[in-house]
Amino acid sequence: MENFINKIKAKNPLIHCITNYVTANDVANALLAIGASPIMADEPEEAYMMSAISSGLVVNLGTLNKHSIEAMKSSLVTANLGGIVTVLDPVGVGANKFRTNIANELLKNYKFSVIRGNISEIKALDGLVSQTKGVDANEKDEECEQSKVDLAKSLSQKTNAVVVISGKIDVICYKNRAFICENGDAMMKDITGSGCMLSALIAAFCSVSKDLFKASLKAVVLSGVAGELARKKTDAQNGANASFRNNFIDEIYKMDDEKLEKFARFSEI
Repeated sequence: MENFINKIKAKNPLIHCITNYVTANDVANALLAIGASPIMADEPEEAYMMSAISSGLVVNLGTLNKHSIEAMKSSLVTANLGGIVTVLDPVGVGANKFRTNIANELLKNYKFSVIRGNISEIKALDGLVSQTKGVDANEKDEECEQSKVDLAKSLSQKTNAVVVISGKIDVICYKNRAFICENGDAMMKDITGSGCMLSALIAAFCSVSKDLFKASLKAVVLSGVAGELARKKTDAQNGANASFRNNFIDEIYKMDDEKLEKFARFSEI
């Protein structure tokens, strides 16, 4: 068993997040909870400098603007040259041409270690017809398990990146290998940022391991287990989604490698 959480807490990796203003606070708190150090630098004149001293870079397309796009590009140049872990979160790709074109441009010109999105976003990145519901997956895109695995394999082979498809059942794929993870809770979709937090956690896990496939899998498991435990606590409190949000971050903070292994539910497919 590779002790990812122990390694993160020992290394305290700096994770540079060029992310959206809707979820930036929760992303930062999730990284702090797991033992990483977050920085949200999106000024183009300094963003690439911050990437140069970071262990991971997260590019999140949630609230795109010309300013953040320039910062993403300069930071990706630095990260790629330095061999730094890069994670793409293609929020809302497929919703319109502008967002989709930016994502395709980034994929064409820069190397990503991991791509994480919902089924609609991944379909759009793979060149298939898809229509996201704003930043959420379109219910019409929900497909059978094997179709999601085939889609993840297709995009992974095209990009040479680990591909994670989040949903009721998560798919984690690299080239011809794929795992499914059944951890998680339906209440995770009732808060803003569960996917954004996962993308950042993936960067933290990958920053302490050479096995990016396994690291991505364990980050997905962590998020799912934290969601399950948070739901139990929220129900016991007679709480709702706001309570769940806080409990979710608390459970990430309280997680250790032994607990992660105990509650993990994943299998190779």
